[in-house]
Amino acid sequence: MIVAAMDIAETRPAEGTPPFADDPGRWAAVVARDRRADGVFWYAVATTGVYCRPSCGARLARRENVAFHDSPAAAEAAGFRPCKRCRPDQPPRDALRVAAVVRACRRIETAGTAPALAALAAEAGMSPFHFHRVFKAVTGLTPKAYADAHRANRIKARLARADSVTDAIVEAGYGSSSRFYERAGGMLGMRPADFRDGGRDAEIRFAVADCALGTVLVAATGRGVCAIHFGDDADELVREVQDHFPKARLLGGDPDFDALVARVIGLVEAPGAPGADALPLDVRGTAFQHRVWAVLRTIPPGRTASYAEVAAAIGRPSAVRAVARACATNEVAVAIPCHRVVRTDGGAGGYRWGVERKAALLAREAGA
Repeated sequence: MIVAAMDIAETRPAEGTPPFADDPGRWAAVVARDRRADGVFWYAVATTGVYCRPSCGARLARRENVAFHDSPAAAEAAGFRPCKRCRPDQPPRDALRVAAVVRACRRIETAGTAPALAALAAEAGMSPFHFHRVFKAVTGLTPKAYADAHRANRIKARLARADSVTDAIVEAGYGSSSRFYERAGGMLGMRPADFRDGGRDAEIRFAVADCALGTVLVAATGRGVCAIHFGDDADELVREVQDHFPKARLLGGDPDFDALVARVIGLVEAPGAPGADALPLDVRGTAFQHRVWAVLRTIPPGRTASYAEVAAAIGRPSAVRAVARACATNEVAVAIPCHRVVRTDGGAGGYRWGVERKAALLAREAGA
């Protein structure tokens, strides 16, 4: 369903946009009201004295009355005035919406208490209903979910350095400890004191197995799979889990867990098998990372998306490097298929567990 995930990106220029370098190409964009051409050129109509952006919904002018300009300044220097409908002298409406959402995100991140939806909407100049819809389209999360994710990240950071769990709760902006403890399991996967203490008394079950890509380690909490790592050295893979939760109780597999490991191996051996990717996951990250990972899970086996396309899909077309970092921090290989993200030129790009494994996964999925 990657097409649906990319709907957001289609409303703004993205990497690889056609250059519309000649007049026939530009006229075709005007006729089609192609939004990809917005910001690339502007067109002016001699009979009205007005200039527009290519996607303008105004009545189509006759071709002989249309001239093209490379900037609003050039159109105005030629004696044309901006259209009142599409406002070509201002940033595109979608860019304004993204900017409003970015401001709202910063407001949420810096507020001690999550701002009310009505307040965020008023600051953005939108109705609460419209703002809620726009915010979710751009970020992939509702304003409340974004605030919850950001606060969860704050509490994790505070727990690592605060003198007590209570101090961390207060510093993270929770009005009462009871509200925090109600949600702690979902945010941390364990009791706050255990998380702060390196996973003391937490149970993490794990197993190491062989697969077509070498050695794979699968680890899971009671909530779901928290690690799928590839490597060549089983001991090194186990040490990675121990280093992440140095005081957790690492338990060996049992028949139920072995079945879970088999499902993970199925993602490698039989990509695209019905139900193979419906694994329970317990992955933690920033709100941005979760937005990236959500898009990755929409890319079906046998298909790829570029880092630029993923960045555009989450409403952050300039955040290509940040998307690459989110892929690199993915702890659950194949379950969140970061291997299906490639460079714009078709090159493989990087892969945390080796580009050879990435190429092998893509080749297996292409032939599935």
